[in-house]
Amino acid sequence: MVILGNIIYYLKINVKLLKKMISDFEINTLKKTNFIDITDEVINSINSCFKKCDLNDLNDKDTSLKSGLCLIYTPHTTAGIIINENADSDVVSDIQNFLKGIIPAGIKFNHAEGNSDAHIKSSIIGNSRIVPVLNGKLLLGRWEGIFLCEFDGPRTRKVIIAAIS
Repeated sequence: MVILGNIIYYLKINVKLLKKMISDFEINTLKKTNFIDITDEVINSINSCFKKCDLNDLNDKDTSLKSGLCLIYTPHTTAGIIINENADSDVVSDIQNFLKGIIPAGIKFNHAEGNSDAHIKSSIIGNSRIVPVLNGKLLLGRWEGIFLCEFDGPRTRKVIIAAIS
């Protein structure tokens, strides 16, 4: 019984910590195709996740999480997440134009809603990324930013951030 009690105790603690390590925010997109730099929002969210965790619950001497992984995820089938250059807006424009060229809107697809091009673009781009975190900082490259990619806007999109440590 003691072992079972200990297992239940640690499961409750881990669930409590897990809830603190996940946050989300919403972004209102403005156009049908819209790439929005969400780097600052991700940084704020990951720092918030790390600050909310109290490892005293695990009898650990270190009471803050500062390193691990940051998962960035959007739960939408017509949006995506990329990491790419945020210093020159022409890069984002080139990506949008390339995707528009290989998967143009208006092609006859079987999907009745008329947004199959958005679903295909989202599938190619992907809806999540993982970034290492060291000492509370995202380990992005010098010119890198994190973008929410809208392919069927304008809409309100949710982005979920999970701190993994």
